[in-house]
Amino acid sequence: MRFANELTDSAALTELGQRLARQRLARNLTQAELAREAGVDRTALQRLERGESVTLTTAVRLLRALGTLENLEALLPPAEAGPIELVETRGHHRRRARGRRGGPPQRGGGSGGGGGGWKWGDEQ
Repeated sequence: MRFANELTDSAALTELGQRLARQRLARNLTQAELAREAGVDRTALQRLERGESVTLTTAVRLLRALGTLENLEALLPPAEAGPIELVETRGHHRRRARGRRGGPPQRGGGSGGGGGGWKWGDEQ
């Protein structure tokens, strides 16, 4: 299975857990050995391999112990500022997003203020 935005959270966690288990087995490590090497509780590793949620710190420790932490580079490559952004920000890194302008309405509609915001289905 490939990771895709259409996957449910549960399906993505299950796939992640299965891949982690295959990596562990390919290195001929028991769950106890990997957990000890990573400095995490064995039950946390078991939860992850079953597709249940664990802390990000636990996942990072396990990936490091498996020697695959550098693969996160492909997941979230460093953001590089373009030349226009460098000029506009005078070389400083952005800390805030401007938000969308004229794009589709944002979910939730909870900003208040009335106007053309969210309406109940029976309102015209």
